Amino acid sequence: MLSPTPETPPYALTIASSDSGGGAGIQADLKTMTRLGVYGGSVIVGVTSQNTRGVTGTHVLPSETVRTQFDAVADDFDIGAIKLGMLATAKAVETVAECLSDSDAPIVVDPVMVATSGDRLLDEDAIDAYDDIFAQATLVTPNADEAAELTGHVPDSPEATREAADWFFERGADAVLLKGGHVETGDGTVADTLVTRDETTTFTNPRVDTDRTHGSGCTLSSAIAAGLARGDDLETAVERGIAFTRAALAAPADVGQGAGSVNHLADFGDG
Repeated sequence: MLSPTPETPPYALTIASSDSGGGAGIQADLKTMTRLGVYGGSVIVGVTSQNTRGVTGTHVLPSETVRTQFDAVADDFDIGAIKLGMLATAKAVETVAECLSDSDAPIVVDPVMVATSGDRLLDEDAIDAYDDIFAQATLVTPNADEAAELTGHVPDSPEATREAADWFFERGADAVLLKGGHVETGDGTVADTLVTRDETTTFTNPRVDTDRTHGSGCTLSSAIAAGLARGDDLETAVERGIAFTRAALAAPADVGQGAGSVNHLADFGDG
C-alpha cells in the first residue's frame, strides 16, 4: 500500500473572469500558477463567451456570488498573493474592493480594459471605481493603452512613465509595472518598467515577433502573483514573470481559427 506524502504548496488566488477559449482570464491564471509551483484558487467575477477571434458575450455574476466565493476561500486557505483581472463593471469593482479591505496578502492588479481582439471588457463608468482597488494594490500592471486611458500619459519616455506611475501612487498603489509591449522602441526591444516610490527598474528584452499575444497580460500578472506567493521579492517576481511570459509568447499555442494564444505549456527552464 502506498502512503501519501502531503505537500504544502504556496497558495494564490485569482479574482477575474472566465475565458471559455482558455487563453486568458481565470484559465490562464490557474495554468500559470500551476506551472510556477503554486496552488491556485479562483473567484469568478464574470463569464465571457470568447475564443481566439473575439468576445461574443459577457455575463457578470451577482455581487453576493462574488462575495461568497471570496469568503469561502479566505475562510479556509492561507492566501499568499491575490491577482485581480477582468472585473467588468463598477459594481463588481466595488464588491471586490470590499472583499479585499481586510486582506493582508500582496495584491497584483491587472486593470483589464480591452481584449487583444479589441473588444471592450470594462464599462466606462467602472474606471473611477478602481480608485479603491488601486489604494490596496501592491503592484498595478497596465499596458501602455490602459495607462494612457487611466492617467492621460502614454508611457513612451522616462518622463511620461514617471508621470503615469505618479498617478497610481496618488491613489495609493505601492508600485507600478508599465508594460512596454504596446510601445514601439524602434530598436526591436520591449522595455517593461517597474516603478516604486523610491526607484525605477527597466527590464529590456528582444521583442518576440508574434501576433499570438492573447492572454499575455493575464499570464504576466498571475506569474508575478505566483512569485509573491512563493516568497519572492517584488523585483524578482516581476523579472521571473516577464521571463515566463516571454517563453509563452516565443512558443505560442497554435489553437483556434484566430491568432492563437500564448502557450502556458511552453518550456520554461526556471519553472
